[in-house]
Amino acid sequence: MTTITPDTPESPVPESPTCELPVPGPPTCELPVVEPPAPRSPSSEAGGPAKGRPGRVIRNETTTEIPVHLLFRDGPDPVPVRLRPMVVGSRQGTGERPRLGRPVAERPLPLPPVDPELVERPARVLPGGAGVLAGMCGAAGCVATSWWAGVLPPLVAVALGLPEHPGATGLGPAQWAGYAAAGALGLFGFGGLARGRTGRAWVLGLFGRYRGSVRRTGLLWVNPLLLRRRVDVRLRHWRSEPMQAADHSGVALRVVVLVVWRVRDTVRATLGVEDHETYVRECVEAALLRVPMEAPGAVRGSPDTVQDALTRLVAADAAPVGIEVFSVRPVRVEYAPEVAAVMHRRRIATLDAQHRASVLTSVVDSVEDTVTRLTTRGLVELDDYERKMLVKDLTVAFCAGRGEAGP
Repeated sequence: MTTITPDTPESPVPESPTCELPVPGPPTCELPVVEPPAPRSPSSEAGGPAKGRPGRVIRNETTTEIPVHLLFRDGPDPVPVRLRPMVVGSRQGTGERPRLGRPVAERPLPLPPVDPELVERPARVLPGGAGVLAGMCGAAGCVATSWWAGVLPPLVAVALGLPEHPGATGLGPAQWAGYAAAGALGLFGFGGLARGRTGRAWVLGLFGRYRGSVRRTGLLWVNPLLLRRRVDVRLRHWRSEPMQAADHSGVALRVVVLVVWRVRDTVRATLGVEDHETYVRECVEAALLRVPMEAPGAVRGSPDTVQDALTRLVAADAAPVGIEVFSVRPVRVEYAPEVAAVMHRRRIATLDAQHRASVLTSVVDSVEDTVTRLTTRGLVELDDYERKMLVKDLTVAFCAGRGEAGP
């Protein structure tokens, strides 16, 4: 037996449902429909006809409406569907608290792909002693070939303690071949000598291909056929010329920055871009246009905020070309020439208004303190008119005194 409890106690108790079993066929149930009383409206209270919607529903405590025919529906259970929560924003004037969404993480900009060939690796070099030994051997070979051919000058032979060659036949093919071999050995030995310095490096290439980098110091022997490109890997400070920038209001500025950087990967800095120094300067210019600067004379907040933002942007742009940026610090900020005069007049007007406001505040405080002391100690008894006149006279006197004293 199913019992339906209405919302109001004045409603009659419904009868129990009756079921009839016709043969054949499924059982059928008849349930009397209970209509809840219609809500009262202002028109019904005034004596007019009551208007309400038909109520073939059952209302529970959470004011959810359930149609009656759904309670006794025959059939399989419905498949549960997971609904997404509806995002409700705040409406102005309702006092509702907006639902905060999840913070969206900023995705970093993708870095350009790195060429596998543009990866710094040490080049194959020999100590300088090997080059010196090879050069001396080449020179000794030339002297020996000349003595063999009998063309060695007598003074050189005497100085070296060499006797005359008994079978000297002059310069022939064999002698010329000896000269060529000894000269090539001497040229390769002495021509490959190089001096490595601290803070300097070489990028070596052969026929357009990268062959390694040299960061060693001292006397070295490098293959003379390799093309050498010198790179400064020391810590460097670059003071820029005035660059374009803007403040939070979009006013044009001129900013001079000090950049501290160094070359970390020699092959990327040399072969990855045409000129890495120009590339650093362009990265700084782009960062200045993206980060709003603080106007000259403005109230400064955190002094490292702008510096950190500029350093982060320039370091991210310069990292793919093997340049490490440590700091980008603004050292001078001034208005652009086209707006400098206007901003100077505005600044003077702002300072003048602040001075006037401070003077007026001081005068009002002094007048109030004077009148309060006079009336509190009972020195004078003033009505409203006399109080107004006293305040007026004191204000004029204090303002005149401040004007003569100056700011």
